[in-house]
Formats: sequence, C-alpha cells, structure tokens
Amino acid sequence: MTDTPKTLENRDGLPDALRILIEQYPRDLWEGHSNFDGMTRFWLSRHLEFRRALKMMQDDAQALLGKGDTERLTNRLAHVGRFFVEALHGHHHIEDHHYFPIFIQTEPRLAAGFEILDKDHHTLHAHLDTLEGMIGALAQPRAVAEDNSRMFGRLEQVLGDFDRFMDRHLIDEEDLIVPIVLKYGPIHP
Repeated sequence: MTDTPKTLENRDGLPDALRILIEQYPRDLWEGHSNFDGMTRFWLSRHLEFRRALKMMQDDAQALLGKGDTERLTNRLAHVGRFFVEALHGHHHIEDHHYFPIFIQTEPRLAAGFEILDKDHHTLHAHLDTLEGMIGALAQPRAVAEDNSRMFGRLEQVLGDFDRFMDRHLIDEEDLIVPIVLKYGPIHP
C-alpha cells in the first residue's frame, strides 16, 4: 500500500516519509538553534501576518453579520482582503520559483513534499479567486447600502474554509522547510 498524499482540503499533516527532518528538529528547538537566521524569522513573520490578516477579516465578517458599522467594516475588510490576496500570490510565487527549487536541491529526499506544497498553492489560489471576487463585491457602494446578510454569511464561510486550508498548508510548509534550514544552514536564492 502506498502513502498517497491527500489533498489540502482533507490532509491532516505531511505523510510520515516527509517528516524525517521535523522529527530531528522539532518546533520547540527552532528559535534556539544556531542556524535559525533572520531570513527564517522574516519568512515565519510573513506567515504570521497572513494568519492575522485572515483573522481580522473573519472578525469583520462576523461583525457584519451582527449588523456592525457596515461602512467602516466593509471598507476595512476590502482593504485587508486586497492586501491579503496580493501578498499571498506574491509570497507563493517567490516560494515556487525561487526557494522551493533550492530546497529540493539541498534535500532531495523531501522533493515530494515540495510537490505537495506546490499543489497546495494552486488549490489555495483557486480559493483566493473566490475570496477576491467576494472582496471586490464588498468594495461596491451597494454592499454598504443594502442588507447583505446572505453575502456576509457566505463570506464568513469562505474565510473559515480558507483559514482551515491555509493553516494546514502553513504548518506543513514550516515543518518541511525550517528543519532543512536548521540542518544545512541559511539558504538564500
């Protein structure tokens, strides 16, 4: 029986065969390791920014359902949403075209893990397209003027699903990449 990777939507972690370095370099040792450099801190801080922006959008979508300050909340949600979508697209582009190839060269045993992460990016981008369309609708004047509880409810659902998928992806990506950096030292394209 083969260890076929599941899709992002139904995966609960990396397959055991791809966890070889995370077992040697568990998360609680990362920050104290001598190879945990500024670039790694920056990259992890970007992941944290994405998590915070998504949480802010979820909070705003929930507040909109509660009939909060519609104009202020839709404006902020649209602004944060545009930042989120653009920044995540750019982040994935840099990873796919610059970092992942170097990590595969450095640790070929984990190449299948980077294939999973690349597929995740495509899956996330499909979800981002849906989110981007909804964010665009929020920027329309009628989004503030009309009762859009159905739209806000759908947005809350889309954000919740995206949060689950993104979190799974970020955890798996961190578990694959940071141990490579710790083992081999800072890696820059």
